[in-house]
Amino acid sequence: MTDVFSTPAAPAAAPAPVRSPLPGGLAGSTVLVLGGTSGIGLAAGRLLHEVGARVVLSGRSKDRLDAAVESVAGDGGDAEVLGAVADVTDEDAVRAAFDLAGRVDHVLLTAGAFTGAGAVAELTAEAARAAYDQRAWAALIVARLAAERLPAGGSITLTSGSLVLRPRPGMAGAMAAVGAVEALTASLAVELAERRVRVNTVRYGGFDTPLMRAAGGLETDEAIRQAGAGTPLGRFGTAEEAGAAPVFLMANTYITGQVITVDGAQTLA
Repeated sequence: MTDVFSTPAAPAAAPAPVRSPLPGGLAGSTVLVLGGTSGIGLAAGRLLHEVGARVVLSGRSKDRLDAAVESVAGDGGDAEVLGAVADVTDEDAVRAAFDLAGRVDHVLLTAGAFTGAGAVAELTAEAARAAYDQRAWAALIVARLAAERLPAGGSITLTSGSLVLRPRPGMAGAMAAVGAVEALTASLAVELAERRVRVNTVRYGGFDTPLMRAAGGLETDEAIRQAGAGTPLGRFGTAEEAGAAPVFLMANTYITGQVITVDGAQTLA
């Protein structure tokens, strides 16, 4: 007898596509890197271009963006390299970056200034909102646009920081926003799995990037060397080592809903 109160089962979606889990499997795909003008985003863009992906770099400064596009394209290879000026907190600007790219298979979000730091008693609503906008709201903007456009087998890779695990005084505002990105990862992965789109986050420790040098007052190579000497591996990671992690997550079609820590065991020390 048919149960009149039961809901008919929805037609099963096609299984997630399978391809080589090695970076070479990204050849011919298009990757939008939001925050691709320096540091980890630029390094990832360069690695993606080397494995044959078409890369669209995005950043707020046109001058820096033009230099980044020229740098990646100048490394050789036939794949196209494009640049889109966009602030990740501006949905219209991010949508325009997607439009410029056309078909997008993977998205990497590394953009986001380090805001919201300071004693919680002195934290202003404006600073807290700025931190949220730069991290969590930007991730939601990307997810909304990706849900409209990414094909089955596509992926979104977000970024967070190891201070979520080992907080320091004066970091409550900043880490609340960064922690929200990690919470979003599982939720977005579950929701977008029906579309066969994967969502992951890379939780970074200290890496030698322009952002870290500026934030930490580490302006010289010697200052970076001395600051990194006390870490478990005796140095901070390079931008290229950091950039390889999202490339791995894009390439491996069976990883989703994960936050992977890439920090040279800094959170264990």
